[in-house]
Amino acid sequence: MSASLVRATVRAVSKRKLQPTRAALTLTPSAVNKIKQLLKDKPEHVGVKVGVRTRGCNGLSYTLEYTKTKGDSDEEVIQDGVRVFIEKKAQLTLLGTEMDYVEDKLSSEFVFNNPNIKGTCGCGESFNI
Repeated sequence: MSASLVRATVRAVSKRKLQPTRAALTLTPSAVNKIKQLLKDKPEHVGVKVGVRTRGCNGLSYTLEYTKTKGDSDEEVIQDGVRVFIEKKAQLTLLGTEMDYVEDKLSSEFVFNNPNIKGTCGCGESFNI
């Protein structure tokens, strides 16, 4: 294949209001505070990475891990000084999702409030989109 020239045109848009882009993932203050607390003890890590893996009866579950660098295809969300990286495979499934941290008497966990989910199984780890 030979090299080709790609042309692009820039036009001023005066009649249409441009919408600001939304972050793929938003964090609640509770999630921000917990991530800051977790990273405080790990100075070599720059943030956490969210991914998905096949699991459960409905298909996919979210994963969280510490990360030292941003991957080439990761999307970066920076909110209140916290960096969250989203793996390429998880980017479409997380659009519009809110990440929260919830503590009660029996458990403490990160919770993903995803408006795109159509159903969950009894284990609470998987979803359908």
